[in-house]
Amino acid sequence: MKPETLHTLIFASNNQHKVLEVRSALGEKFKIVTLPEAGINIDIAEPFDTIEENAVEKASVIYDLTNTDCFADDTALEVDALNGEPGVRSARYADAGNANLQTNSSGENNIAKLFKALEGIENREAAFRTVICLILNGEKHMFEGICKGIIIAEKRGQYGFGYDPVFMPLKSNKTLAEMDMDEKNQFSHRKKAVDKLVVFLQKEI
Repeated sequence: MKPETLHTLIFASNNQHKVLEVRSALGEKFKIVTLPEAGINIDIAEPFDTIEENAVEKASVIYDLTNTDCFADDTALEVDALNGEPGVRSARYADAGNANLQTNSSGENNIAKLFKALEGIENREAAFRTVICLILNGEKHMFEGICKGIIIAEKRGQYGFGYDPVFMPLKSNKTLAEMDMDEKNQFSHRKKAVDKLVVFLQKEI
């Protein structure tokens, strides 16, 4: 019997940490092609004020280039006491609010700025929020995942990336950076968004 061909989706990201998380979440259900694997060597701008708009922009750029089903995500860390900051600028938080700068700050610098902003503040509640934009047969579909937790006072853990060493999900005594992939997927905002993506794809494909 001829093996079933997996449906190919281009993941519009150059972030290898995200690629590993998405492939882990999707499992064997679909063939995920990264931008380098698709022969695409571009950095896609994230110029908008919401993660929803940025996800749409990234997916649209790749779909226009390839005419292939694809998806993109954007993620924000939203801290209650900071009125939702760093928010859409999470990856560039340490760059003094330069909204036009597209190069991501280092995780160390972003965390240092976050700690400084939270000095003397007792409320450490925060949430990671991921939005995925899928373009399937030319039509856009949106999926959201949220992980609520707190910002702890010091970095812990060696896994993950970004703010993972200082973010502890609710109902956990570990930061995301202290969890292996299986543990992280029990809480992950990205996993929750990908799960919704998978349910939709299984109905449509």
